[in-house]
Amino acid sequence: MSDHDRTAAVTRETSETTIELTLAVDGDGDSEVDTGVGFYDHMLESFAKHGLFDLTVRCDGDLDIDDHHTVEDVAICLGEAFDEALGDKRGIRRYADRRVPLDEAVASVVVDVAGRPYYEFSGEFSQESVGEFTSVMADHFALSVAHNAGLTHHAAV
Repeated sequence: MSDHDRTAAVTRETSETTIELTLAVDGDGDSEVDTGVGFYDHMLESFAKHGLFDLTVRCDGDLDIDDHHTVEDVAICLGEAFDEALGDKRGIRRYADRRVPLDEAVASVVVDVAGRPYYEFSGEFSQESVGEFTSVMADHFALSVAHNAGLTHHAAV
């Protein structure tokens, strides 16, 4: 294992968003998330809880327009934080493969932490949005995380 403490803090300011994000890879699953998009907050909190990551996210975005920039820019920050926190990637398991039942659906995710970004998704969303979260943004979220964390990521629903 590296001496690296596997934490990162990322800030991002654009004309559409202002974001502060911290990540501890070796956490307890604690999170404080405020993006202004309720389901997105829930998604990020669940990601932290089940991944045992400690995550804080504060985002002020142009939600009067739509959720696109908020979802995309937070995902970019999360990907950058993972890349920074994992450092030289020593001591990690390079591959992960999970299938998770979600009531009427089964989600499948395969990840390679190789430093070669690639993303592939197959599936459909059963509804256009969940609250203020546009369903297709889930796909865009995963793409943005993968590209900024250097992950090869295949997902299916």
